[in-house]
Amino acid sequence: MKEHSVLITGATGAIGREVLKQLYSIQSAASITVFVRPSKKTKKILKNYTGIKVVYGNITNLEDVKRACLNQDYVIHLAAIIPPLADEDVHRTNQVNIEGTRNVISALEEVSPNAFLLFSSSVACYGDRNKNPDIYTTDPLKPSVGDVYGVTKIVAEGLIRESKLNWSIYRLSAIMGIGNHKISKLMFHMPLDTIMEICTIKDTARAFVNSIEKKHQLVHNTYNLGGGERCRVTYEAFITRAFDAYGMGKVDFPPNTFAKINFHCGNYADGQILEDILHFRSDSIDSYFEQFSAAVPGIQRFFTRLVNKPVKKLLLRSSEPFQAYKKQDKEMIERFFGGPGVNMS
Repeated sequence: MKEHSVLITGATGAIGREVLKQLYSIQSAASITVFVRPSKKTKKILKNYTGIKVVYGNITNLEDVKRACLNQDYVIHLAAIIPPLADEDVHRTNQVNIEGTRNVISALEEVSPNAFLLFSSSVACYGDRNKNPDIYTTDPLKPSVGDVYGVTKIVAEGLIRESKLNWSIYRLSAIMGIGNHKISKLMFHMPLDTIMEICTIKDTARAFVNSIEKKHQLVHNTYNLGGGERCRVTYEAFITRAFDAYGMGKVDFPPNTFAKINFHCGNYADGQILEDILHFRSDSIDSYFEQFSAAVPGIQRFFTRLVNKPVKKLLLRSSEPFQAYKKQDKEMIERFFGGPGVNMS
C-alpha cells in the first residue's frame, strides 16, 4: 500500500480500534493520526501503538478538530454517540453526531481541502423495513419513531454531500463483534421477525482500510455496507443462538416483551457493489457465532445456566415495550406496537 496520512476519529470505539489495528499493520506509525478524548481507557488502548500521532480533544471544539485534520490525505470519521445513549442524551448526540461532523468538514475544508472523507452512517437511516426488507441506497430515508441516532446520521450525511470535499458514505448494517455488545434494553426494541444482515467488526474495518486505495472508484458515492447473503438471519434466530452461547436457555419471554414495529435492519440488496470494489467480506453468521461461543468462558456459561431464570426476570424489567404494555402507556404502545387497537397477543 502506498503511504498516506490517515486520520481516524473515534479510534477507541469498537470499529475504530480494529481500523487502527489493521492500518497499523500495513502503514508506518508516523502516517497515522487518531483524534480521541483524553482518558485512562484511551491511553490504555493506544499504549501499544508506538509512533502514531495522538491528538487529544473534543470533536465539538473546532480548534481541536483542526489540529487533528491538518495535512491529512484520508479521514475515517467514526466518532459518534450510538444507542442506547443516543436516545437518552439527545443534546449530546446532536452535538457529537451533527455538530462534530460539521466541525470535521469545516476543518478539512480549511486545512486539508484535498482530503478524502470516509463517513460511517447507518442502516438506521432507512427505519422500519419489516414489510419490505430488501434495501437499496436509493430508498427513502425514514428513521423510526424515537430514533435520534438515525436522524443525526441523515443530517450528517447531508452536511457531507453539501461540502466541498471528496467523500464517500457507508451505511453500516448491524455490526457485530466479540465482546462489544452487552445485553441491554435495546435488545427488546427489535421485532423478533426482523430480517437482519450483520457484518463483523473485522470485515467492517477492512472495508474502511481497503478504501484508501480505491478513492477514485468510491468518491461522491453512498454505499450499503453489510456482510452479504451469508450474514443474513432473522432476529429471533440470532438472539436464540446468542442466548444459547451465553447459557441463557430459551428466548421465552412473555408476550409484548419485544416491539413489533419501529426499529430497523434488513437485507442490503445492493451491498455487493461495495464488496466488488473493496473485497472486505470474510465472515458469515456461522463463523461469527463460532467466535462468539468460543469467547464465552465455559465456567460463565455453566453458572449462567443455573441462574438464567432470575436473569431473564431482570431483563424483562428493562423491556420498554413490555413496560409500556403493562402500564398501558398509549404513546409508547403506539411507538412499539402500532397503537392501542393493535392485536397484542
